[in-house]
Amino acid sequence: MKMLLYGLSAGVLFGFLMQRARVLRYDKQLGALRLIDMTIVKFMLSTVVVGTIGLHLLAGLDVVALSPKPGLVGANIIGGLLFGVGWALVGFCPGTSVGAVGEGRWHALWGILGMLVGAGLYAEAYPFLKRTVLGWGNLGKVRIPEVLHVSPWVVIVVFAILAVALCVWFEKKRL
Repeated sequence: MKMLLYGLSAGVLFGFLMQRARVLRYDKQLGALRLIDMTIVKFMLSTVVVGTIGLHLLAGLDVVALSPKPGLVGANIIGGLLFGVGWALVGFCPGTSVGAVGEGRWHALWGILGMLVGAGLYAEAYPFLKRTVLGWGNLGKVRIPEVLHVSPWVVIVVFAILAVALCVWFEKKRL
């Protein structure tokens, strides 16, 4: 029960932050799709940097164990295309659709329905996908620090610097 409360608390906090950052707004979603408003990109870059640092700190303290998934090129390309088409059609990704419904935007229920239907279809198609798409371009459980033979913290610091630089550039361009 304690773990469920932690998960619920993290979800509520993340939803609050999405709402405060205004990434639940349809105009922000459309702006991101049209590459004229990078609010969502800046928000996601900051969450990835904070999450990466937090996870690696917790792993260093032996509170969590990192368990990377294999890099699957075919699955990532097809999944990314499906995700992008769904986002473009609905105007929300699955996460922001849940937050938008929380704000009373009932049309975002289509995003949640799409997420649920997609998960069900994936579960039904999994045996076929495992024999085909999920094997295309299987890179194994590769991680950038291992490929470069450096500490994960070197990669994290470089990524964080690049993310901040990109966000600053977006701000200067008023994106």
